[in-house]
Amino acid sequence: MRLGRLVRLAWKSLWLHRLRSVLTMLGMLFGVGSVVAMLGIGEGASQDAQAQIRRLGSRNLLLASVAPQASGSASDKNTSELRYGLLRSAQRRLRETIPGIARVVARRDIRGEAWYGPRKFTTMLLGTEPAYVEVANLRLERGRFLSEADATERRAVVVLGAIAAQRLFLNADPLERLVRVGPDAFKVVGVLTARGEGTGGTAGTGGESDEALYTPLETLSDRYGRSVTFRSSGGRQREAVELHRLTIEARTIEDVPQVAEALRSFIEQAHPKDDVRLTVPLELLRQAEETKRIFTVVLGSMAAISLLVGGIGIMNIMLASVIERTREIGVRRALGARRSHIVTQFLAETLVLSMLGGLAGLAAGNGLAHLAAWFGNVSVVITPFSLALSFGVCLVVGLIFGLYPATRAADLDPVEALRHE
Repeated sequence: MRLGRLVRLAWKSLWLHRLRSVLTMLGMLFGVGSVVAMLGIGEGASQDAQAQIRRLGSRNLLLASVAPQASGSASDKNTSELRYGLLRSAQRRLRETIPGIARVVARRDIRGEAWYGPRKFTTMLLGTEPAYVEVANLRLERGRFLSEADATERRAVVVLGAIAAQRLFLNADPLERLVRVGPDAFKVVGVLTARGEGTGGTAGTGGESDEALYTPLETLSDRYGRSVTFRSSGGRQREAVELHRLTIEARTIEDVPQVAEALRSFIEQAHPKDDVRLTVPLELLRQAEETKRIFTVVLGSMAAISLLVGGIGIMNIMLASVIERTREIGVRRALGARRSHIVTQFLAETLVLSMLGGLAGLAAGNGLAHLAAWFGNVSVVITPFSLALSFGVCLVVGLIFGLYPATRAADLDPVEALRHE
């Protein structure tokens, strides 16, 4: 039997029971739609996480100062100065003693309020070195980043994050204008492109916030000294941290595991109070990729249950159709139709049902995923693989669950089928 005629006969048979056919297709629609939506949302979340990790650099390793846990005693609360974290000497020591390191770039963070005219903006003033723009993968929108001359001459200059520039200057050009942070005035020499990271000095794993201001580390040290006073729940306290972060760049990706092991040994020896934390973006990236694979399998398995339910619905309807059309099957067999013709006819109806339900499910899943992105503010990435996988599984499920009704129809005895009322 020609394919075109076979499809027309299947469509005609399904059209005679339109409502039943539509209700049967809904099972496949919901199954395919849920697979597409779940895989799209999962892929979007995974790509966002991996993109943020890649920004940190696959060859980078990050050491961060972490305030030790307070014991809660009265003596701790009355301590005049809290000392913890990385020292400037550690920067030189790591560069000179650990093989495989290309460079070590320091950063110190000071929270403050930036002013331009009447506009005020709470921000983080990040004191760092000229090489930071490269190791942190920052991009300039206009102007320049910090230079060696800025550091050597201790110039009062800043580079603005994208949000900081917009909040302070709105649509005006901030270059060469003065921004006041506390009692000090800084000249704006550059503006960074937006990275899509949050607020604060620890924004993102690397802390490159769109709301930060970057200034030479030497300039920051001159103006704020070694200690900074901040308000706590118990009053005022002084914090003495020489460096908040060290970004260590390995020579090659192959050197990263060796450097990471050496840094862990350094933390154990030099910081037994756990006031320094190590982050290895390459390890995080591999973990994120493994999590993505597990997440995809779990989501796909959950959504496949809906497809199985749809397949059971198809089997149920096709079995009912076999009973209703027993006499028709007997007539066809009496006129010379072979068993293969009967099997092909019922399988064609099953595949048409599955195909229509699958196509509707692809559209529904795509729309559902984008609605979730719109209302839930999440990223959605629908890949051709997920579409092909969902539609392919839908057809396979329909074929498997339609095989038994088709075989049962073909096995009917022609004489008994003709006697059926």
